[in-house]
Amino acid sequence: MVQLVFSDAQFWEDFLPLTFTKPVAEMRCGIFTFSERWQKLLETTEVSYLTEDYLQEKFKKYEAKESLFIVSNFLPSENLLAQIKDLKLGEALVYKDELLAVRINMDNFSLSQISKMTDIEEEILFFKQPTDLFSFNEKAIDFDFELLTKGRTSAKLSETNGFLGDKKDLFIEEGASIEFSTLNTKTGKIYIGKNAEVMEGCNLRGPIALCEESKFNLGAKIYGATTIGPHCKVGGEVNNIVIFGYSNKGHDGFLGNSVIGEWCNLGADTNSSNLKNNYAEVKLWNYRTKRFVNTGLQFAGLIMGDHSKTAINTQLNTGTVVGVAANIFKSGFPPNLIENFSWGGMKGDEKFKLEKAYEVAELAMGRRKVAFTEEDRNILKHIYMEY
Repeated sequence: MVQLVFSDAQFWEDFLPLTFTKPVAEMRCGIFTFSERWQKLLETTEVSYLTEDYLQEKFKKYEAKESLFIVSNFLPSENLLAQIKDLKLGEALVYKDELLAVRINMDNFSLSQISKMTDIEEEILFFKQPTDLFSFNEKAIDFDFELLTKGRTSAKLSETNGFLGDKKDLFIEEGASIEFSTLNTKTGKIYIGKNAEVMEGCNLRGPIALCEESKFNLGAKIYGATTIGPHCKVGGEVNNIVIFGYSNKGHDGFLGNSVIGEWCNLGADTNSSNLKNNYAEVKLWNYRTKRFVNTGLQFAGLIMGDHSKTAINTQLNTGTVVGVAANIFKSGFPPNLIENFSWGGMKGDEKFKLEKAYEVAELAMGRRKVAFTEEDRNILKHIYMEY
């Protein structure tokens, strides 16, 4: 079994604040994380990471042996996947002057080991910034739906539900519960994960992925392309969002064209604008350039790092970026950049005390029977001290 080594070298900083707490390969889009997708494509579970030093303690460092070193954040065609699988030691694939994949000995990691480089001419769907996660989510759902369901049979949809579309575009895992709701696959595929629940009165308009153990609460209105990662609760109205996992937007309020990390909670009636009043293209804070950069998108809502929270009735401007472990609770619209560990959400607010952040994280994770480890504690401390 080949060791996969996921590289963060090119793109880690471009995906902040989502990657403050994880490598690029651990982000979710479609049904899978990038790591999960590559493990399935390459039929291996032996994964490791070349990432930031402070993340390496939690995310396994590579072993010194022959490996497939790969950038994770793209979707391969069948032809490209075959080329990756066929790589021999010393052979590499390059796309637009960027190293894509190389078969290499990691005991002495050096590009000087490369004996043959092949340029990939076909266009690749590459994820290069946070907004790509929701912008390309429909294509990712289609890709993963085919990968995950090929040759398998869906569980049956209860007759209490209304359905529009073709049943081949609906897949329900065993243990999932859907009653007295409407599902429409005319606009895209719908995947309902193991032990997930769609409560009564929900309206689902694909493409949608509701992952394992997640719930759509009573009367939720879900527009695609939307991915809700494992162990989430989502209510109200959402449109084209990605939630990585273990986060809640359980109540009424609108969220659109957004990406939410793990262990976040949006309080009741939190609303995030995804369109400016003047219909101008949205700018988002870029951590690499340390300025607001035009996304080229007319619709862009909220990008939120792990462990952040909003109070009830929070109102967020179009194109808001929230860092890690921020607590947003003051009246009025907070700024478009909310710093890591902000206590209040406004510019110049004091920081959330680190020990208190540990306590909240431990309680939130404990509710889902996930341990808050020493590695997690050290990651939060590094972000607190350095960013």
